[in-house]
Amino acid sequence: MKSTRKLHKPVPAEAIARLADQGRDVSRFFTNRGRMMGPIQRVNVDLAAGMLEELDRAAKELNISRQAVIKTLIRQALDQQYLARRGRRSVKRR
Repeated sequence: MKSTRKLHKPVPAEAIARLADQGRDVSRFFTNRGRMMGPIQRVNVDLAAGMLEELDRAAKELNISRQAVIKTLIRQALDQQYLARRGRRSVKRR
């Protein structure tokens, strides 16, 4: 008979925090995979009604929140700007 591995349920953060507060070793819960996210800052942005309607339509089509659409579009724009800047630097070096 094949041996099957037991799948462990993720341990809630509160439980890990309690163990750490008790001075217990919690290093086994951290894999060092992934990346650390910095603190989140809230910002306010004024948008025209038409732009807001476009965002809402896009969010509905993609079945995601308006905030997720905004974050995705900002990330894409920043990536494009980074690549364009990088491209200009490589052209100057030639």
